[in-house]
Amino acid sequence: MPIGGGKGGSDFDPRGRSDAEIMRFCQSFMTELYRHIGEYTDVPAGDIGVGGREIGYLFGQYKRITNRYESGVLTGKGISWGGSLVRPEATGYGTVIFAEEMLKTRGKSLDGQRVVVSGSGNVAINAIAKAQSLGATVVACSDSSGYIVDEAGIDVALLRQIKEVERGRLKEYETRRSAVAYVEGGSVWDLDATVALPCATQNELDGDAAARLVRNGLLVVAEGANMPSTRAAVAVFQDAGILFGPGKAANAGGVATSALEMQQNASRDSWSFAHTEERLTEIMVGIHDSCAATADEYGDPGNYVLGANIGGFVKVADAMLAQGLI
Repeated sequence: MPIGGGKGGSDFDPRGRSDAEIMRFCQSFMTELYRHIGEYTDVPAGDIGVGGREIGYLFGQYKRITNRYESGVLTGKGISWGGSLVRPEATGYGTVIFAEEMLKTRGKSLDGQRVVVSGSGNVAINAIAKAQSLGATVVACSDSSGYIVDEAGIDVALLRQIKEVERGRLKEYETRRSAVAYVEGGSVWDLDATVALPCATQNELDGDAAARLVRNGLLVVAEGANMPSTRAAVAVFQDAGILFGPGKAANAGGVATSALEMQQNASRDSWSFAHTEERLTEIMVGIHDSCAATADEYGDPGNYVLGANIGGFVKVADAMLAQGLI
């Protein structure tokens, strides 16, 4: 996609910092970064620890330094100043859409499935919301201290209030809702589930956890985080015939909607939530179908890792050949 391919970050820990401290850090960061980015160069977006507040501070400093309003230079902006509806939800929604498409290849759907999700940040919360809108019951999610089990299904509104508004800990969920168990420490992957959505961080799901999930009746895994499953875990899933959607395909919804945000910026337009979600769904279904078709073409049907890797490589290689770059 024509939005660059850079990846980076910092070792600044925002926990316990005031808004003013976070603003000053973002401004200092952009004072160096601004010369390396642009809507025709590399287009940054938020990731772990970087949400709408931080994007606002970064964008404001970019405008201050350059004296230009290039709304396409950053994505994840606020709705009133160039942002796109569905951008906050996109990665979580896209992951669930990918999982739904994988299940369809086995004649199943998310309706009635028992789901566990790791994490309780933006991606996890929106994955929970989307899964439950499709008829699944999400019974657990986690943070760095432990996890909650809510057999009635996670109350998304309460979870958002605690994690996004109050910036609190997941343990507080237990005190506000009946029949909820909070498990300090441990692993959310110890629970029975037919669908697993790792949406927290890299290497969080290892081979032993994967084996437990398989024994407990797992059908499908879709990665909402970047590389949350270790190599050993991926091997366990593939050996057991579990549908496994790697993050480079399954969590592409965020990147895809960044491009949709840039498209709206370029046309000075603003789309409705429903229209943007429809476009996101079309993109995710297309990514799924491309991975599946590539896996079939190369003799390993159902191997989404192979499909994503080869499909991505061929797309880039063909473009480089056509442009005389190799």
